[in-house]
Order: sequence, then structure tokens, then C-alpha cells
Amino acid sequence: MTTDTLTDPPARTAHRRHAPLRHAPAVVAAAIGLLFALPLLWVLAGSLRPGDEVLAGLDELTWRSFVPTHATLDNYATLLQGDFGRAVLNSVGVAAAVIVVGLLLSATAAFALSVFDFPARGAVFAVILLSFMIPFDAIAIPLSATLRDWGLQNTYLGLMLPGIGNGLAIFLLRQFFLAVPRELVEAARMDGLGWWGVFWKIYLPLSRPALIGAGLTLFTFQWQSYMWPLLIGTEPSRQLGPIALSTLQGQLVVDYGQVFAAAAILTLIPLLVLLRLQRYFTQSIAGSGLK
Repeated sequence: MTTDTLTDPPARTAHRRHAPLRHAPAVVAAAIGLLFALPLLWVLAGSLRPGDEVLAGLDELTWRSFVPTHATLDNYATLLQGDFGRAVLNSVGVAAAVIVVGLLLSATAAFALSVFDFPARGAVFAVILLSFMIPFDAIAIPLSATLRDWGLQNTYLGLMLPGIGNGLAIFLLRQFFLAVPRELVEAARMDGLGWWGVFWKIYLPLSRPALIGAGLTLFTFQWQSYMWPLLIGTEPSRQLGPIALSTLQGQLVVDYGQVFAAAAILTLIPLLVLLRLQRYFTQSIAGSGLK
């Protein structure tokens, strides 16, 4: 009888004994994730029920609390045909414009801060870092007064302006641009390519993960903004989704079915976007500028 024959059975027994322990962290993580998902599932289930049935049966939580037995889409149909549907379209349009214009401005600023060596470059970058450390709510009221003086209240431009300049997006892009090899830039310059050509043909194609990550940052800040649209977009035709959601709660009667449906719409749209593009956001933080 060989040595392997003597030692192999106990080793296999120990392996089988410790196998459940290896899966324990995954089971615990799945359980915690399910606990965090339960409120969202309850809201989603409530959005598929009539308003007078949403809060019924909360005294005893069962599987029926999270799975509607008679699901209906009436809440969504009523919402999307009214002012809330227009507010969601406003939110989507403003967020898309902020992403496009904000990415262009952030990318050009990050390019200048990473490529050109000009006086006070460090001071400019420090000011940009401080800009996204200051809570926006602290400057929202005086800033809204300034935009009213400019005649930008109840305009899409007024809703967009604060979201366009985002210091965090500039920071992410600059850190990514710094990792682009200088040899590529020098070779392009020797071939007669101008700085705009270097920016459009070298930096932007190499920085796709960083651009998507910065775009997600701009989208998240704009989509969840509440105080600024409340100060600037006072007309119903210029309201954004979060403001329209708050107006659904009447003083005397609240249709919780419609409130839950509105909350589900405003949650699922960014959730789907983030889940689809989250890997690019991770690459924008950990990437080196080259595939």
C-alpha cells in the first residue's frame, strides 16, 4: 500500500467537511442582498396594485406582500398620460443634454490639465477638487437668484447649467488622461497633428471607459437632483421627475399605487443604466488609459 493511498482518503474527507464553509460567504452575501432588495420589490409590487390595496395586509408579511395576485398596469398608464409622463421626458432630455455638453467640457478641461504645463495649473486643479467637495445645497439658493436675474428660470438651460460643470468628472478624466503614454502624443505631433487632433484622435478613443464613467457621474448627479429643479423649474411644463413625484402626494388623499409606480419608474431607469454600464465605471477608476 502506497503513501498516497494512506493519505488520500482523509484529505478527501477534510475537503468534503470544509466545502460548505467555502460557500458560506456567498450565501451570507446573497441573503444580505435579498434583504436590501425587499423594499424595492415591495414598491414594485405595490405599483401593480390599486391604490386602496397597497397598504392592506401589512400586519402580516407573506409572499403575497411582494407578489401581487391581481397585477394591473393602470397606475403606470395613468401616470405616463399625465403631467408625470412629461416630467419623466423632461428628466431624460435634461440628463442627456447634461451628459453630452458636460462630457465635452469636462474632457477638454481634463485634457488641458493633463497635457499642458501652464502657470498655476496645480491651483486650478485644486479649485476643481474643492468644487465637488462643497455641498451643492449650500450654494443653490444664491445661484438660483443669479439665474433668475439672467432670465433663466423655468428654462431647460437653467435646469442644465449646474450639472454641466462637474469637478468629479473632470478629476476622473484627468487621472485617466495622465496615464496615456507621452510617446503617442510626441509621435502624433511630429506627424503634424494639432492639439485638437491629438485630443479627438488619440485621447478620446483611448478613454472610452473613462468617458462612460464620467457620463454616469453626470447622469447620477442630474437624475437625483431635487433642490435645484424645485428652485428653477416651478412651472408644470418644466418640472422634472423628482418634483412631479412629490406633487403626487395630495393634502387629503394619497393614491399610493400611483406614488409607488412613479417611484418605481424613477428608480428603474437609472438602475438599468447603471447595471448596463457599471463595468465601464469600474474601468474608469482602475484603468490606466490603455486597453
